[in-house]
Amino acid sequence: MHSQGFERLIKKMDEIAGKTDEKIIMQIGSTKYKPKNAEYFDYIEDHKKIQELNRKARVVVCHGGAGVIITASAQKSSVIAVPRLKKYDEHINDHQLELVNALEKKGKISVVYDIDQLESALRNSILKTNKEADEEKTLVRELREYLRKIDN
Repeated sequence: MHSQGFERLIKKMDEIAGKTDEKIIMQIGSTKYKPKNAEYFDYIEDHKKIQELNRKARVVVCHGGAGVIITASAQKSSVIAVPRLKKYDEHINDHQLELVNALEKKGKISVVYDIDQLESALRNSILKTNKEADEEKTLVRELREYLRKIDN
């Protein structure tokens, strides 16, 4: 478990939660700030519960650590990573920057480098998720119509 909190991310997500009807659930770890506008918990030891939360989420916002990104991605979640940075004393070095840069270049995740851009990144990710869901529904509907025609 990580002993450092991530005040910057938790505060920004709580601010965003206060402006949306979207259900937001946060794992805050050892962050001292307690969200006022979202559900939260410190840690969940049960990996299956974390997988379930990731699976149900339209978008997972996380720090730039490999474990959390792998868990979210394995559940087919849309991932926005905000790397912990040494300059804010969030980590001992900036290794998370290297990881998120590489994954972003491969199109695997979205990355927010400036916390003030998180709200617009979330909005864009939700719009993209909605569009993909609509396209999937359209494809399913078209396939059903085609199969009905073949059956008749």
